[in-house]
Amino acid sequence: MDDYLAGLSTEGINEDTRNIDLCSTEEMVAMINRQDALVAGAVAAEQQHIARAVDLIYQCFKKGGRLIYLGAGTSGRLGVLDASECQPTFGVSPEMVQGYIAGGDTALRCPVEGCEDSEADGRNLADSLEVGETDAVVGITASGSAPYVLAALRRAKERGSVTIGVCTNAHSRLEALCDVTIAPLVGPEVISGSTRMKSGTAQKMVLNMLTTCSMIKLGKVYGNLMVDLKASNRKLEDRAKRLIIHATGVDPACAGQALEAAGGHVKLAILMIKSGLDAPSAGALLERCEGRLAQAIREAEQGGVH
Repeated sequence: MDDYLAGLSTEGINEDTRNIDLCSTEEMVAMINRQDALVAGAVAAEQQHIARAVDLIYQCFKKGGRLIYLGAGTSGRLGVLDASECQPTFGVSPEMVQGYIAGGDTALRCPVEGCEDSEADGRNLADSLEVGETDAVVGITASGSAPYVLAALRRAKERGSVTIGVCTNAHSRLEALCDVTIAPLVGPEVISGSTRMKSGTAQKMVLNMLTTCSMIKLGKVYGNLMVDLKASNRKLEDRAKRLIIHATGVDPACAGQALEAAGGHVKLAILMIKSGLDAPSAGALLERCEGRLAQAIREAEQGGVH
């Protein structure tokens, strides 16, 4: 038996749920809900580390680098999920935020036995991605000890990358390999060792913050509107029009016309309406302002750019 794993808080027995198998359905639901309510506090205790990680990721993005998530099991699936949602939400390329899971894409749906124990696969992933000094590599592992994740982080560090660890146990093996380690201490799971539960919820909350905050810092958000979304389906097109209406006060018809003139880009449509500029001129202004809509609107108003 691995003494390290046996000593992890997430592997302990939760005294508050010891009799869950004897509960009614409503009692089970209430018990799980009470445990889930503890997660936000555990994440809150890690705010300083999360902020540090956001700043490191942002600096990598500013240099043209990438954010690479890697993990095994639930942790890997959460990384892939967060990465895949950045493209439609923030209008970034799929290369900018990438997610990988031990065992490859097959492991997203089906367990691939033993893959998280492969150090060679972790090292090979870092090498195949050619991670370097402008990249941030985030290893996600509830225990903080998955060999696949540790090996990938070790290799990424050797190659000069920023390394960040996300786990749910204190004093994990990630700390020796990472520039910053984020470790919300959620305690024993409702079902002993089932880290898809509180640990998974905590990891999802942390990953949301890493990408959302770094994208805000890049100017991908105007106020609290996700103005860089890609209107790739009917729902997103409708959302795009509502964002334009909310930001500018125009009617739906005008919002639709501006969105079409802007080639489906919400941010550009808003700037065109706010400034009176045509699409090429508004696009050039946005580029000069590094995509920051508030700054572009301010410059257009102050400088009379046309």
